[in-house]
Parts: sequence; structure tokens; C-alpha cells
Amino acid sequence: MVNKFLIKNPIITERAISGAAMGKYTFLTDSRATSSEVKKIIESEYNVKVVKTNVINAKSKIKRKGNIVGIRPGYKKIIVTLKKGQKLDILPQ
Repeated sequence: MVNKFLIKNPIITERAISGAAMGKYTFLTDSRATSSEVKKIIESEYNVKVVKTNVINAKSKIKRKGNIVGIRPGYKKIIVTLKKGQKLDILPQ
């Protein structure tokens, strides 16, 4: 059984929207999610065929302002490429 809560939300940026024109959609995912699990979730939830998945792990970064030191948390995102001619209706118009 695949947990559908591994996908947190779609990423809505200028770059992600331009990728959607080519059938590539970007999702913020849980750090434990694998590409095969995300593929199964997307195919079952949206009734589309996923051709390819790419994983990007952004590491946490140390940021400092004067004496104050903080950590920007890391995240994992997955870019899903759909079969030609299919699209998701998740981006704002």
C-alpha cells in the first residue's frame, strides 16, 4: 500500500510553470519518498501515465546574519514527466 501523504504539494514557480508546458510537473515530497512510490501515487490520483521521474535533494544550508546563526531546512522534490499529450490541472491559470 502506497501512502498518498508522501507528496506534500506541487511547486508553483515560474520555472515549474514553464516545465508544465513540456509535461513536467514538480512536487515537494517527504524525504522518505522514493521515485517509484511517487510515480504510483501520481498515476492513481490523477489517472495519467508517468514516463520518467527525477529526484532533487536540496541539502540544508547554514545562514547567518551578524551573530545569529540559523539553518534553512533541506527538502526533496520530484519532477514527474507525463506521457505526451497528457497534463495535470494543478497549476493556476
